[in-house]
Amino acid sequence: MKKRPLVVVTRRLPDVIETRLRELFDTRLNLEDKPLSAEELAEAVKTADVLVPTITDEIDAGIIEQAGPNLKLIANFGNGVDNIDVSAAVAKGITVTNTPGVLTEDTADMTMALILAVARRLPEGARVIPDGDWAGWSPTWMLGRRITGKRLGIVGMGRIGQALARRAKAFGLSIHYHNRRHVPPKIEAELEATYWESLDQMLARMDIVSVNCPHTPATYHLLSARRLKLMKPDAILVNTARGEIIDEGALTKLIEAGAIAGAGLDVFEEEPAVNPRLVRLAKQGKVVLLPHMGSATHEGRVAMGEKVIVNIRAFVDGHKPPDRVLPSML
Repeated sequence: MKKRPLVVVTRRLPDVIETRLRELFDTRLNLEDKPLSAEELAEAVKTADVLVPTITDEIDAGIIEQAGPNLKLIANFGNGVDNIDVSAAVAKGITVTNTPGVLTEDTADMTMALILAVARRLPEGARVIPDGDWAGWSPTWMLGRRITGKRLGIVGMGRIGQALARRAKAFGLSIHYHNRRHVPPKIEAELEATYWESLDQMLARMDIVSVNCPHTPATYHLLSARRLKLMKPDAILVNTARGEIIDEGALTKLIEAGAIAGAGLDVFEEEPAVNPRLVRLAKQGKVVLLPHMGSATHEGRVAMGEKVIVNIRAFVDGHKPPDRVLPSML
């Protein structure tokens, strides 16, 4: 009988996924759901045939260098792979996979929700009645901004960017986007989207900007202090991608100074730590902060787990995993 591969899972996954992993493989689970330390990750890569990390696990070159001879697959539970040094893994003969596509609709929903939450001051309004501060309706109280007729600039027009554009178009927003290349003409026509080769020029003209590109070395602080200063003072910025894409310190200063109207952030540069100044702005109603909830649906997490299982099974059976990630793709 063929020996079942040892699969080490770094965090709790949905029960149905953990059960299936146990049925198929020799699986070591993290039942306490505490993030593994660097020492624990190093121990895991020394013994595992397959490692199943999540986006909170930093699988850098130092960890990969300690991998034992049996580790041949890192099956990431997540769409992004910025937590993994893919080049170092490939150089050591380790295949890396991810879980693309299954979180598109969930993340686009949350991005649209954040746009509405910031523009219409939803968190502030939701606190008023429980806090006992509502004295009744007033013509000039809790005024937000209408989004219909406004311009939305999408930074990164991949699956999530396009899904957001479809939602935003239904809300009457004008769609603009910056991407490495044009989307296919059919999609551009369907979305009535305007392409901007220059990110600088697009930022200066948008009422709402949404960040939907992956985090790579090329996109680190893509929205730098200089670029953020190009935005209109009544514009809002939403980020459901990765915190590192925005210079968070510069964004905070600009909102504090009234140079940008507000922001909706689901991701942060130093997760799980959040800049105390951003927290203060949230209490003042100038930003909406969410704890990385963009893909947090039961359906999405199960679909991610199913992708992980498909990738492992394909690899173990001697086939190329469908969601293999190569350095050239980043």
